[in-house]
Amino acid sequence: MPLPTVIINASAGSGYTPDWVNNLTEIFRTGGLDVHITLARDGAEIIATTKRALTEKPATIIAGGGDGTINAVASLLIGTDVVLGILPLGTLNHFAKDLHIPLKLEEAARTIITGHHTKVDVGEVNGRFFLNNSSLGIYPSMVRDRENQQKKLGRSKWTAVGWASLKILRRYPFVNVRVTADGKEHTRLTPFVFIGNNEYLMEGFNIGERKCLNAGQLSLYVTQRTGRLGLLRLALHALFGRLHQAKDFDAYTAQEILIEVRRPHMRISTDGEVNVMDTPLHYRVRPGALSVIVPPINQANEV
Repeated sequence: MPLPTVIINASAGSGYTPDWVNNLTEIFRTGGLDVHITLARDGAEIIATTKRALTEKPATIIAGGGDGTINAVASLLIGTDVVLGILPLGTLNHFAKDLHIPLKLEEAARTIITGHHTKVDVGEVNGRFFLNNSSLGIYPSMVRDRENQQKKLGRSKWTAVGWASLKILRRYPFVNVRVTADGKEHTRLTPFVFIGNNEYLMEGFNIGERKCLNAGQLSLYVTQRTGRLGLLRLALHALFGRLHQAKDFDAYTAQEILIEVRRPHMRISTDGEVNVMDTPLHYRVRPGALSVIVPPINQANEV
């Protein structure tokens, strides 16, 4: 049996020195698991390393990085018998948090060593997979502008986020969408559409979290035409648990969603990565399509 491959996104942070690699190797070895660690310099190398590891027919492949890295590796494991292990090394780590995977490196490695498997759902849009969510409208524009500022101006991620948000909100573009969710049609003029892999909490202080990732459904959230103050009101409704009272916010769950717009192409974000896609956009859920290692049931809530 080949050694499990650990693929680390070395561009996602700093400090991935030979000593860091040796320390991680020793953490796994102390727990009785020998691994082979690869530091990948970019997304292309992450994908190439994953494909190369799959040719050896391993039982497990381990991804270390943020949500984009986890998505890149997981996308190649979907529908296979290979189990995904996760080392959350990114900034937000939404997928790991929703799976109750510890964020500390040593504890996350111990979770992988215990090898408790579960199957989770995966979202798909026009053949592209997402583990967390996908969106269109102002958010993909913000991400694209943020990335341009980081590359061309050398700004830090959070500084670039702030400037990009101000720039996009100043323009505040709307998009006409016709949404068909499980056969029911809705037409909206909206600044953004959000599609989640399973249902997100949209109210209270745990907003943005998911209680489960195996309910076999997508969640759909659409704001109707509203100005900047309207978005602020929505945020306050969400914070104080009164989002269901908002008249300019729609929420649905469905297994399939079709989104039609008046453009042949659109920028779409999937797990924070932005790509241009042909329209219409066909979303569907892939129930139980990914096997992942999570903490034992007695150490975490039900996934």
